[in-house]
Amino acid sequence: MSLADKHVAILAEDNYQELELHYPRLRMLEAGMRVSVVGAGKPEYASAKGYTVKADVSAVGVDANDLDALIIPGGMAPDKMRRHRAMVDLVCAVHQRGGLVAWICHGGWMAVSANILAGRRVTSFHSIRDDMVNAGADWFDEEVVQDGNLISSRTPDDLPAFCRVLLEKLG
Repeated sequence: MSLADKHVAILAEDNYQELELHYPRLRMLEAGMRVSVVGAGKPEYASAKGYTVKADVSAVGVDANDLDALIIPGGMAPDKMRRHRAMVDLVCAVHQRGGLVAWICHGGWMAVSANILAGRRVTSFHSIRDDMVNAGADWFDEEVVQDGNLISSRTPDDLPAFCRVLLEKLG
């Protein structure tokens, strides 16, 4: 299967971190993949700085079996995302079927809410370390941590390594 046959979803909610959504989105598009921005039901979402992104589809309309990877950007958006059962269920379903679940920064909150961290090696923004450890994860302060189908990073500075690992795993 070529990269052109891959479908990647990126979750969106208000207060997303701009680089953490758009950088991976553009890298996956440059690689020739189909990329869908998945929202909670609104047509568009504003970043913490007011930049908007249009949702291609609502989480209730996404079949996890159609996705090769799911990317969760940070900012404060994940705190809003995890209030939507369909978004949390999508993360869980992609993980259960063996698809890649990748997050950066506070995106790890969605992995906590999806209950997919027990016994797994991960990273995140340092302020949610306790949340991840309390969910059963082994937390490491590294630019990118990969454990099976989970890929995680800490901050926008880690985006090159994050995308490189994601592209390697998808390729």
